Amino acid sequence: MTTCVFVQLRCRPGKTYAVAEEIILREIHSELYSTSGDYDLLMKLYIPADADIGKFINDRLLDIEGIERSLTTLTFKAF
Repeated sequence: MTTCVFVQLRCRPGKTYAVAEEIILREIHSELYSTSGDYDLLMKLYIPADADIGKFINDRLLDIEGIERSLTTLTFKAF
């Protein structure tokens, strides 16, 4: 079983495409979108149920050069 998580990423100016390309190479996402507003990218990912969500995101995503800030939204139940 997995946990569905949405992560919004704010990138440094001019780095959004480079960040997106690195995310794609790491193959950790289910979906990845460019967005308007306070954040530049929105990604959906599924984290294994036995994994620590914060550590998973920190170790596999937030070390990408060009990410300035992130906002993680956990999901609980699909209707």
